[in-house]
Amino acid sequence: MRLRRLLALLFAALALSACARQAPRYAAVQVPVNSLDARMYGAPQPQSYVVRQAVRAVPVAVSFEDGPYTLDSGDKLRIVVFGQDTLSNNYTVDAQGAVTMPLVGAVAARGLTTAQLGNAIAARLRSGYVRDPSVAVEIETYRPFFVLGEVTFPGQYPYVPNMTVENAIAIAGGFTPRASKDKVTITRKVNGVPTRTTLPLRYPLRPGDTIQVSERWF
Repeated sequence: MRLRRLLALLFAALALSACARQAPRYAAVQVPVNSLDARMYGAPQPQSYVVRQAVRAVPVAVSFEDGPYTLDSGDKLRIVVFGQDTLSNNYTVDAQGAVTMPLVGAVAARGLTTAQLGNAIAARLRSGYVRDPSVAVEIETYRPFFVLGEVTFPGQYPYVPNMTVENAIAIAGGFTPRASKDKVTITRKVNGVPTRTTLPLRYPLRPGDTIQVSERWF
């Protein structure tokens, strides 16, 4: 009897030792890592989390830009019709957004680039006035911009190429003591629609923009 018990205990010990050496079946299964746990405890991060973080790191493009400069009321132009000295002259885009020239009358200019306006004038001249017109349009003076709110001298000012919002505020005499100096609100026509947004002081200014400097809360 004692021999049988010793043999039984020996076999049981061998069986337990083999089970201890055998890896559990669930150990080979890859448990998905929670992204919160990964960030808190430094566990390996799944690829989807890394991709999401890379997408977030890409800066969002500013959508306030509306492409090439388009004409509007107040722009002063130099229009040259080659071979037609009586038509070549300086013109201003009027309050209706048009340019009035001899022979062709008023030509709509608002919302057009200088190249598009040149093509429109050439098309008018071609229809019964000039056989093969060649027209060039250049901007001599841009339409003004406006600064309102908490600046020393709010009002209308002539635009200078490559201006920033900060330059415009300096031209208007700078901020008042009550002004909010971090960001300003700009109203600009985007695709013909007046659009307002808040922008930093280093942002480029465009002709016709209206800058609104707000009062700070404290």
